[in-house]
Amino acid sequence: MHSRMDLTAELVRDLLREQHPDLAHLPVRLGARGWDNQLWRLGDDLAVRLPWATESADALLRKEFAWVPAIAPHLPLPVPVPQRLGEPSERFPRPWIVTTWVHGEPADRAPITRATSATRLAAFLTALHQPAPATAPTGRDRGGPLSRSTARFAELLGALTELGLIPDPAGVRAVWEDAVAAPEWRGPALWLHGDLHPANVLTAHGALRGVIDFGDLFAGDPAFDLAAAWILLPDGATDLFHTAYGTTPGADREHLDATLRRARGWAVLRAFAGILIGDAGLRGRPGGKPTWGPPGQDALRRLLESRR
Repeated sequence: MHSRMDLTAELVRDLLREQHPDLAHLPVRLGARGWDNQLWRLGDDLAVRLPWATESADALLRKEFAWVPAIAPHLPLPVPVPQRLGEPSERFPRPWIVTTWVHGEPADRAPITRATSATRLAAFLTALHQPAPATAPTGRDRGGPLSRSTARFAELLGALTELGLIPDPAGVRAVWEDAVAAPEWRGPALWLHGDLHPANVLTAHGALRGVIDFGDLFAGDPAFDLAAAWILLPDGATDLFHTAYGTTPGADREHLDATLRRARGWAVLRAFAGILIGDAGLRGRPGGKPTWGPPGQDALRRLLESRR
C-alpha cells in the first residue's frame, strides 16, 4: 500500500496547468476521500480523481478511462464519465483522471427509502449487464463461482459471531448453503459494476440518483451485482427489483432464479464486509466507517426474513 499522500487544491491546480491547462481556471474544492482515491470538485460539472493510498488504484483509474466512456451512454442513471487522463509526473507520480460530476448524497449517509428505486436499480443493471468483449477485465476475487468463497464465509461468520454481531448464525449459514447449491452461471460474461455498496450509490430525496466508482468494473456472473438489491433497497422492495430485472435476451425463469439464489450468497458476504467496517468505525479503528454497519445488518435481516 502506498503511504497516504498530502493532496491539496493547489496540487490539483498545478497538475491541470501542466497537462490540461484549458481546465485550470475552474475552481477546485475537496469533494470526498475514498478508499482508493480522493475526489476534488472542478467547477460545477467535473471532478478530479487522484489515487492516494492503495497500490491497485492506479490500474483501476486507467480501467475506468479505457472502458466507461463506451458503456455510460447506454445506462439510464448518471455515472461519472472519464473525460481526461493525467499521466504520472515529477509533481505527482501516479495517474489521475478528470470525470463528470454526479450530484447526490452517498446512500450510506442518505439511504434509499423509496421502493420505486427498485425499478430504477433494475433498469440500470439490466442495461449494464450485457455481454462483454473477450478483452474485458476480470474480477480479481469477485464474480467467480460462489463456492470458492466458502472458506472466507466461514471465517467471517465465525469472527462476526464472536463479536456478537450475528444474532442468527444458523440462519445465515442456511442462506449461504442454499446459494452455493444453486447452479453456476453458464451464460456469457456480462459487464458488472463490481462494487455496489451504499457509498457508491447516490440518492436525492430518498430515491436512487446515480452510481459512481467503476474502478472494479469487470465481466462475469451477474449474481455478484444483484446482491446490491439486498444491501441498497428498503424493506419490501427486493421482490419489485427481481420482477423488473432482466439479463440477456431469452434467459428463462429457471436460469434467472438460480442467479438470484447465488446473489443471496454474495449479499451475505457484502453484508459481512459492511458490518465489519461499521464496527471498526464505531471502535475508532483505521478504515472504519460507522455508516456501513446498518445497511449490512438490514441486509442480513431481510435475507433471513425472506426464508420464513
